[in-house]
Amino acid sequence: MKQHINITVLAILITCSVFAQKNSFLVQPYLQDATPNSIKIMWETALGEESIVEWGSTKKLGKKTTGTANDINFGKSRIHEVKIQGLKRFTNYYYRVKTGRLVSDIFQFKTPPFANDEGSFNILAMSDMQHDFNHPDKFSEIVNDGVLSYLKHEFKGDVPNNLALVMIPGDLVKDGDEYDQWKNYFFNPAEKLFAEVPVYPVLGNHEKNSTFYFKYFSLPENGTPAYAEHWWYKDYGNTRIIGLNSNKGFRDIKTQLEWLEKLLKDTENNDDIDFVFAQLHHPHKSELWIPGEIDFTGEVIKVLEAFTTGSGKPSLHFFGHTHGYSRGQSKDHKHLWINVASAGGAIDNWGEFKGKDYDEFTVTQDEYGFVMVEVENNNNDPKFTIKRISRGNESKLRNNELRDSITIYKKPRKPLSPKAIAPHDENIAVTDIILKASPFKSEHSKAFHAASHWQVSKSKEFEDLILDSWKQSENWYYMENRQKHDDLTDEKITRLEPGTTYYWRVRYRDQNLNWGDWSNTLNFKTQQNLSK
Repeated sequence: MKQHINITVLAILITCSVFAQKNSFLVQPYLQDATPNSIKIMWETALGEESIVEWGSTKKLGKKTTGTANDINFGKSRIHEVKIQGLKRFTNYYYRVKTGRLVSDIFQFKTPPFANDEGSFNILAMSDMQHDFNHPDKFSEIVNDGVLSYLKHEFKGDVPNNLALVMIPGDLVKDGDEYDQWKNYFFNPAEKLFAEVPVYPVLGNHEKNSTFYFKYFSLPENGTPAYAEHWWYKDYGNTRIIGLNSNKGFRDIKTQLEWLEKLLKDTENNDDIDFVFAQLHHPHKSELWIPGEIDFTGEVIKVLEAFTTGSGKPSLHFFGHTHGYSRGQSKDHKHLWINVASAGGAIDNWGEFKGKDYDEFTVTQDEYGFVMVEVENNNNDPKFTIKRISRGNESKLRNNELRDSITIYKKPRKPLSPKAIAPHDENIAVTDIILKASPFKSEHSKAFHAASHWQVSKSKEFEDLILDSWKQSENWYYMENRQKHDDLTDEKITRLEPGTTYYWRVRYRDQNLNWGDWSNTLNFKTQQNLSK
């Protein structure tokens, strides 16, 4: 009898051992949809229905929450999702996941703060990590040698204390309908990051609106119910994150813009929100690749500009699609345009495709990299800083080099109005017209002259503009600064009519996107053309 029992026990142990050997983590644990009091944890196993997260405020854990397992690809593999609730805000927790005898390592996460909790936090934005067969390990390099190394070098402590969330404006994989690409090319290379920091993507064209995208992610379901997870929003501290879908079949749906307008109206009246960061995949304008442009993003920009000007709350939109970095800004609004690519997709090199030097863009670089956003939630003077961290390209490698930066304050910091100097009340030859204004001045010691806006009209009210020129202090296009020798205090004009009176004025902008008031208005008259 004793021998029979031993044989039975041995058989059970062998069966369990075989089960454990067959089961494995296909996708390591990753974080979704965090709030001050809850978070979702997901992972994928080769088989098994059990979905357990053990968690606690120390590595001893001590608490347990169960969730659900769902089919992912009509096989034995399962996506597991567990929602932990009853958490304390802005608090560190440890966790591990279990499916049968399969147990993960212990990871940690940090819950978001309430909107009125002062402090600073960092957001990561990167896109277009779609697999490039010529550089198959590029996304892994961006995450591990780039993001994680940068955090370790710049900040003290663990990753969850130094990074709040990850935004990804599209093209996570090369082909969203290919099941293996999600595991091999997106989740596995970034597993050390996604296990400890919530990730919030939006759909790019390469996702192909795939079922896999919606099974792998559990995003906020606060958009239009009929289009769940296509557009949504998430609040972190004083910042509202908005995800949008700019793909064919969705950018033509009026419901999306109507939803955005209503959300921004609510945001305008929400005193807890200081900044709005939107993300969508396609650009409105693209200096490296004009064929990638779409009109829908231009409509989104108009809505965000109107919100920012009406509410006084700065905004930006992150995008990708073009594989390179660009930083631009709206002319009349405190709104930034940021292309955060490429985190893996093949670079769109200068001259490779049709491009254009747009007035809106100050910097464009054909390089790999990512963007860090440092947000300061300070009731007295909230601000955020954009930093482009570059990994270079095939011509020049860069090891987490800071290549661009801009700081935006919520409160106005207007520079002083310039003085229009010349020409004034004089007759001048059509070929010799140079407008001249006084130097830049500001009451803020670190402010400098970042842009000038010149206007010329036949009307004192500037109703019909003959000239509407907007110049930046820098214009990095095709690897050179086209504004290198322009101090922005003068502007040459051509193509004016002879024997005509014109009126002109100018205003100055600082590097934080604050416009000063218009200068005084001067006039001049062009000389008659006496040639026959």
